[in-house]
Amino acid sequence: MTSARPVEPFAQGSGGSAQDPQHYHPPQAYPAPPGAAPTVGQQSQSQQQPQGPPQGGQQATQAQQAQRTGQAMRRPRTGARTVPRTRKARLRVAKADPWSVMKVSFLLSIALGICTIIAVAVLWMVMDAMGVFATIGDTVTEATETDTDSGFDLVAFLSLPRVMLFTSVIALIDVVLATALATLGAFMYNLSAGFVGGIEVTLAEDE
Repeated sequence: MTSARPVEPFAQGSGGSAQDPQHYHPPQAYPAPPGAAPTVGQQSQSQQQPQGPPQGGQQATQAQQAQRTGQAMRRPRTGARTVPRTRKARLRVAKADPWSVMKVSFLLSIALGICTIIAVAVLWMVMDAMGVFATIGDTVTEATETDTDSGFDLVAFLSLPRVMLFTSVIALIDVVLATALATLGAFMYNLSAGFVGGIEVTLAEDE
């Protein structure tokens, strides 16, 4: 039984046999004339060649261009202000609500009355500790003393309970008067604002 012998590829060349692979010459590709369509081999070579830089390089180039563009946009013009301007608004107080003015003035006057009572109490204790009342009381007693009368006792008259009672009465009167005057002032302001437009104020943002 005979074995099959492989058939050598036949090549057309100058002087080489079909069974001798050493004398095989592949077909040469000649350049196409100008204006002719590219062949299949040229199309495959053009597809294999890279069309441009890699994708990573394109992204890096685009990022650099965007950074340069942003720097150019942020660059201030020559002589331009770089400090942000503070926005301001000019408003006008056209009306004051008398009820709200009365409530606020009432609370403020009560706070002022309490502060007055505390301040008077502290001042009286300090002066009594320094002996001011005793010295002044002796002087007033000697000045008003007669043969039948021992004189005016200033220390007993300016005792702490009497001073605190007097101060509380003054603070209460102050609360009533301050509240009434503030409410009356709100009515007067509304009347005057109807003629002249009211007080104008300018408000600005905090930097």
